[in-house]
Amino acid sequence: MTGPTSEAGRPAALILAGGAARRLGGGDKPLLDVGGETMLARVIAGLRAEPVGAVALSANGDPARFAAFGLPVLEDGRFAGAGPLAGLLAGLDWAAGQGVSTLLTVPGDTPLLPAGLVRGLASPPACARAGDGTAQYLVALWPVAARAALRVRLESGARKVGAFAAALGMREVAFPAAPAEAFLNVNTPADLAAARAVRSAAERS
Repeated sequence: MTGPTSEAGRPAALILAGGAARRLGGGDKPLLDVGGETMLARVIAGLRAEPVGAVALSANGDPARFAAFGLPVLEDGRFAGAGPLAGLLAGLDWAAGQGVSTLLTVPGDTPLLPAGLVRGLASPPACARAGDGTAQYLVALWPVAARAALRVRLESGARKVGAFAAALGMREVAFPAAPAEAFLNVNTPADLAAARAVRSAAERS
């Protein structure tokens, strides 16, 4: 079988850019600034350094607000409102159309992700595990073949990402060399301040 890091078997990548950012004043969280760039720009730059092929965004609403990034924007379709699993299904369907067998997902509001995600996750299904032991189900490598099972799951009304990951037998992979804040998900003003402080410190060093 072709490995995910070989030229022919590079995974596609999906940035999950949804989320209403209610605790941050509304709007698109990934478009908030961290260290002089949007979180989304930082995530895209990180993916460009990974051995991935095509990259897309998962987001509902007017795609024009992301036009500057030059990426296809995938809507949730008939499962809109069903949370991240709906975005994942759209991504898996899109990846199937790209002719690839694996899909790397990352959240658009996690701007400090470590390098080496594809190599570290190795083969799907696998997700990152943060230093505190928390499974990062959306920083994950998924088999595109799981899309049929995911569609059935969404049709049944299931919404929990962790439950679907468990059903697939997803492995959790630690990244011991990554900084403690590598998987920081920006949900609150305090999270945003922390991410900005990390970037500021990095730029001074």
